[in-house]
Amino acid sequence: MENDYLVQKKPFSALFIFALPIIIGNLFQQAYTMADSAVVGRFVSQQALAAVGASYSLTNIFICIAIGGGIGASVIVSRYYGAKEYGKMKLAVFTSFISFLLISIVLGGVGLLFGKKIMLLLNTPADVLDMAVVYLNIYFLGLPFLFMYNVLSAMFNALGKSRIPLYFLIFSSVFNVVLDVIFVTRFNMGVAGVAWATLIAQGISVILSFSVFIKELRKLECGHTQFFDKAELWNMTKIALPSILQQSTVSIGMMLVQSVVNSFGSEALAGFSAAMRVESICIVPMSGIGNAVSSYTAQNIGARKQERVVEGYHVSNKMVLVCAAIICLILELFHRQIISLFLGAEGTAIAVATGRDYLTFMGWFFCLIGFKMCVDGLLRGAGDMKMFTIANLVNLFIRVAVSVSFAPRFGIQVIWYAVPIGWLVNWMISFLQYRTGKWRKIYS
Repeated sequence: MENDYLVQKKPFSALFIFALPIIIGNLFQQAYTMADSAVVGRFVSQQALAAVGASYSLTNIFICIAIGGGIGASVIVSRYYGAKEYGKMKLAVFTSFISFLLISIVLGGVGLLFGKKIMLLLNTPADVLDMAVVYLNIYFLGLPFLFMYNVLSAMFNALGKSRIPLYFLIFSSVFNVVLDVIFVTRFNMGVAGVAWATLIAQGISVILSFSVFIKELRKLECGHTQFFDKAELWNMTKIALPSILQQSTVSIGMMLVQSVVNSFGSEALAGFSAAMRVESICIVPMSGIGNAVSSYTAQNIGARKQERVVEGYHVSNKMVLVCAAIICLILELFHRQIISLFLGAEGTAIAVATGRDYLTFMGWFFCLIGFKMCVDGLLRGAGDMKMFTIANLVNLFIRVAVSVSFAPRFGIQVIWYAVPIGWLVNWMISFLQYRTGKWRKIYS
């Protein structure tokens, strides 16, 4: 079968072919929020940019829940697919769809009820609070679309069809940008306009991708299958919860640190928000490679080819080094131009300096999160979740503790230093667990 390349091709070819569409797709997915920030920053106001940025730390947690949950489900699906147990695979797929749809509806309702209270707890500046709440309320209405799209993407990846979600992401991202410009510049809808643009674009993309996925699923002969199974839900949950934590570590830390950043005022917040958007783009290749390692590991363990997992892990680290070097070079040479894309000519000196300083510092350390995500991906794909979870919790604790304890006393730059320290410690814990070799025995 042509989609068996993850267990048949050489590790570099298999990972590259699989990871590239994921990376490109995730870049287009980031274009949603990038477009929101760039459009409101240039055509509305610096306060509007700060409002979207203040919302981002919260909304990104929900994105990470969707992505992490999808990855957890895809590990189970990949394992069944690698073992050619298509009946169990379809049961796992339908169980994940039903579960995440219900979860998204519940979380959307919670967000609508408590979104403003959370923003107040995060010390959101008064001059951007109302706009941030408007953006959040519309965002929470579209949460089921966000969840279902990410779960669908994970399911396509589990079947080795990572190009299909890429095509839908390109379509929805371009459509989102067009709607952003129309709603903001022609209808003067402000932050509400970019929020509605995202909801509409994601909704259409979900409907189309679901139709295609069902057609792909029908090609796999397995007879009649159930639509929900508690045992499969529990199997996915055991992997999904740590995966959600791993995906959310940066975002949860960002949200908790946001209250510290907010205390420096809306100008610093605008610069920090712009830098966060750029950081989210820089992390995409690392996350894509790590997620590819996860599916690669799961399929090869399902096919009883553990040695290929080790080979693939070594290859993934080399891929990270290349990506990190390119990112560092771009940020060091073009940080001013990149920040100006968000702040335009109206950005204040404080906003520009905050964004610029963060990018030039962080540019040297993206290899750390890449190494972390690769070894995390291997452990996740093997189902070795205990130390994986501890490592990500330690990462979160370090980032928050250092920022909250020292930034108010020594300045906003302390937040910069907390990030790579957390990444490094996270990698060390996960790598030591990988070296024990326990991951080989879990499904042997």
